[in-house]
Amino acid sequence: MIKDNTTWYTAWFDTPFYHILYKDRNDDEAQAFMDTLTNYLNISEDSRILDLACGRGRHSVYLNSLGYHVTGADLSENSIAYAKQFENDTLQFKVHDMCKPFNTKFDAVFNLFTSFGYFDNDEDNLNTIKAIRDDLTDYGIGVIDFMNSDYVIKNLVPEETKQVEGIDFHLNRYAQDGYIFKDISFEYQGENFQFQERVRAFTLSDFETLFNEANVNLLEVFGNYKLQKFDAQSSDRLVLLFK
Repeated sequence: MIKDNTTWYTAWFDTPFYHILYKDRNDDEAQAFMDTLTNYLNISEDSRILDLACGRGRHSVYLNSLGYHVTGADLSENSIAYAKQFENDTLQFKVHDMCKPFNTKFDAVFNLFTSFGYFDNDEDNLNTIKAIRDDLTDYGIGVIDFMNSDYVIKNLVPEETKQVEGIDFHLNRYAQDGYIFKDISFEYQGENFQFQERVRAFTLSDFETLFNEANVNLLEVFGNYKLQKFDAQSSDRLVLLFK
């Protein structure tokens, strides 16, 4: 059950069940995206990168293997505790609220895999953009890898059951009041659990408004991990480069 005094993302992301449900995420695709993105941005090997909302650090670890000085930051204490096993002289992990500046300058700040738009308070979304802005060097680039909300809503699978490690996760997806919801229910060791994911259905226009309010410049927009042109109707991702 969700504790009453926690946000949905704190309650859900800090459980082992979150990582079980999503254990089959495509690492090859994620690594190919990091290759393409860092090559496109022409980031030199000794550059400093902040992986903001890093989870258990899969992007951070790979970026570090490419020669970058990487800091992974996430609100989930359990995820950071797991990621710390990968630390070295050029890879560190910190528990951090992404609404607040990290107070260190980075050559790039990456916010990946729709790790944005979770907050109950809309002001926190704007504060996250401002925090990224404040953590960039004069020539640094911010990257937000978000879902294409129009495409996701059009292609929602309303109900699905996924069996992972012997657990039947019952998923119910829907769009409502400017958010995209996923209700998650399952039974484990005789106990019933219920969680919910809720993400603001931000569009490109919404991000443009946020960027204007945060006084940052939108540089480029891409529609997939190959950095091809964005199309609101057919692109599965919304990848934003800004400074």
